[in-house]
Amino acid sequence: MAEAKDTILAHILKAFIWSMAGIKAAWKNEQAFRWEAAIIVLMVPVGLWLGRTAVERALLIACSMSVLITELLNSAVEAVVDRIGPERHDLSKRAKDLGSAAALISMITAAVVWVLIAYERLLG
Repeated sequence: MAEAKDTILAHILKAFIWSMAGIKAAWKNEQAFRWEAAIIVLMVPVGLWLGRTAVERALLIACSMSVLITELLNSAVEAVVDRIGPERHDLSKRAKDLGSAAALISMITAAVVWVLIAYERLLG
């Protein structure tokens, strides 16, 4: 945690370090995150070409990044649930299922945006 005496720059630096630790943990422990990150690294240059306007390019990149954001949040929920204990519980299952559903919806959203923009660019 940041101390009260920290300057704003010190706080930002610490937050950045903690965030990078989270990304490193996701990369190390979450196969879905690795796959999604690899796909997005390949898709960003395509999105920059595919989008005709800055808004289209921003939508393509932002919806792709939202997949990673949602996967990170889903992984955080799973880690907390697993930390509580290994026994099965309806609320634990619900929490994990809801996180998974959020990740799925973010992927569907990204796919819809990509298809609509690609259709307009390539066939419209």
